[in-house]
Amino acid sequence: MEDFSPRDLEVAAARFGKALGGVRLDAAVVAGSGVTVAPADWERVRTVELEGILPFDLLPLPGHSLDATLWQYRGRRVLAFNGRIHLYQGYTAPQVAVLPRLAALLGARIYIATNAAGGMDEDLHPGDLVIVRDHINLQGVNALVGEWSRWREPMFTDMSQAHDPALRRLAVRLAIETGFSAREGVYVGVLGPSFETPAEVAMLHGAGGSVVGMSTVQEVIAARHLGMRVLVLSLVTNAAAGRAAHPLSHEEVLEVGLASRDRLKALLGRLLEEVLPCG
Repeated sequence: MEDFSPRDLEVAAARFGKALGGVRLDAAVVAGSGVTVAPADWERVRTVELEGILPFDLLPLPGHSLDATLWQYRGRRVLAFNGRIHLYQGYTAPQVAVLPRLAALLGARIYIATNAAGGMDEDLHPGDLVIVRDHINLQGVNALVGEWSRWREPMFTDMSQAHDPALRRLAVRLAIETGFSAREGVYVGVLGPSFETPAEVAMLHGAGGSVVGMSTVQEVIAARHLGMRVLVLSLVTNAAAGRAAHPLSHEEVLEVGLASRDRLKALLGRLLEEVLPCG
């Protein structure tokens, strides 16, 4: 993939802001594989294609729509990215981290990321929700390397509470009230696109991981660098290798995301109403 600089980002953010009507955002949400971000009772304002906004090619991926929808509720504006891009598609870490950076430059102070993940704990099953309390970055890259750490302070970003404690507590409570089996856990970010081997899952689980996936950690790093409060919701879409009784597939991931759609919509709607109180 071609280079992508902070200047490229700023130009894209200006273009994106104009396409969104010049509004300032309160929060941003990103959808994981098979997940639909459509908060209940919120008004859809407009949807903007990211093609033509971002200065690099966008590659199609099942379960991801490369556009963003502006939602409004009682004066609060939330941007929902209806899909994301991944390192395993050949993108660089700065390109993968473009979503929270765009949102932050347009005013968003909260970043909620959903993702599909494999459950490594024995008591996790497809359809369960893990509210991420911490993560392990095993993707071999960092979105702050090079000019990106010099673009904004601080260069050495603190990650000791990368996943906002207050948002996590709220998410656990609301998830259970919405009908999920939910608890906190640790997300392990790997490169992909192959699923993990049983030996790898055993190693990652032994290192403290609860769920494993191929996204999200670069976004969290970039969001925290820009001072955003971060919440990550991992939908368990399959048992990780060594726990599953059948071969893993992306189709299974998408099916579980579809089956959980209504509960996720309700959860996101309630989360946004509570973290963005109306004035």
